[in-house]
Amino acid sequence: MAARTAMTATIRAVKNTRLRPTRAPLVISPAAVSRIKELLQEKPTAVGFKIGVKTRGCNGLSYTLDYATEKGKFDEEVIQDGIKILIDSKAQLTLLGTEMDYVDGLLSSEFVFNNPNIKGTCGCGESFNV
Repeated sequence: MAARTAMTATIRAVKNTRLRPTRAPLVISPAAVSRIKELLQEKPTAVGFKIGVKTRGCNGLSYTLDYATEKGKFDEEVIQDGIKILIDSKAQLTLLGTEMDYVDGLLSSEFVFNNPNIKGTCGCGESFNV
């Protein structure tokens, strides 16, 4: 005789369910894609760019951006429009849902991270906290 359990479960097949999209680790704007392609043409040994985070500035953290020659063991890989971005394991949580853009202005040209996770930035915009 089988033992009785206190709980039961039912399984139902469900059709036409909407899957919730996951947040992309990083979205790259068309301007940033174009600039990254230009920079990678000048450095043929690079497989892509690597984004990291380090302690710096008056508000705590700052992003680093460098050429990547290989994928690290715990790096997150983002491939978009033919370019590869590697995200260092330490930077993954701070970048979740961020848009990477490239702004070409009169006085400076730079990559800009539009990050919804940031709680505060310093006055010069170089460091942030989450």
